[in-house]
Amino acid sequence: MPELPEVEVVRQSLHKKINKKKVKKVIIRNRNLRFQIPLNFSSFFKNKTIINVDRFSKYLIFYLSNNSCCLLHLGMSGTVHLVSNNKKDIITNTSFYNSPILPKKHNHVEIFFDNLKMIYNDPRRFGFFQIFKNPVLLKKRLAYLGPEPFHSDFNLSYVLSFFKKKEKNIKNFLLDQNFVSGIGNIYASEILFLSKIKPAKKACLLQKKECLQIILNSKKILLRSIKKGGSSIRDFKDTSGKVGSFQTDFKVYGREGNLCKRYKCNGIIKKKIISNRSTFFCDLCQK
Repeated sequence: MPELPEVEVVRQSLHKKINKKKVKKVIIRNRNLRFQIPLNFSSFFKNKTIINVDRFSKYLIFYLSNNSCCLLHLGMSGTVHLVSNNKKDIITNTSFYNSPILPKKHNHVEIFFDNLKMIYNDPRRFGFFQIFKNPVLLKKRLAYLGPEPFHSDFNLSYVLSFFKKKEKNIKNFLLDQNFVSGIGNIYASEILFLSKIKPAKKACLLQKKECLQIILNSKKILLRSIKKGGSSIRDFKDTSGKVGSFQTDFKVYGREGNLCKRYKCNGIIKKKIISNRSTFFCDLCQK
């Protein structure tokens, strides 16, 4: 599943291509995604202009010219493709964990503009669209989510208060979208490595300086990944065909049995299953 950096790369790609463009037509080929696509979905978009492509956490948000908005979550296998009317596209995929070539069998939604169309493709159909008459309703929909790592609300006072008397381990907290939004399994392991904290450590046992490291390193890791185009675990590419390269920076994720990359550390990278998720850490320098 794409995490915050990969969704942000998708957002940037889409914003460049469809922002300020007017929707001419919408075709729904299959309404049965995680949530059924509303019957009024086509009329909701038709003749509206995309005035902004935004993101919150792992959600894409399309703001329309009549003050309405649409939420898109890519689920496990959802991909967004941009196909030009004027030329045969070799690279169409703006999304994550899939082939850059459009697999037409699972095209569920097509949104047409003057010179291109946006296609949502999802073999497993865990992704979904939701539409809202105004941003206030959208805000209510997302109210259960915690702050993003980049937001000023994700600060030391907030983290210390949240962790007080909490027995749950810190790895699970980083994956808890009620605590902080957008961090997934890959980046949780990398953040904890940079912070020198063992994933299984109870949140209530973290010192103030450790909490501060988690805050700072969450921002640092995610920003670095966005700058490098995300993590291309398989064939993720943006609309220009550029492959994300943050996977070359991985210090622990997927490196089980290898030597730790931290300077002067002779530890070995271990793999442990925490809440059914593969977790990677150094057995020596993470305490």
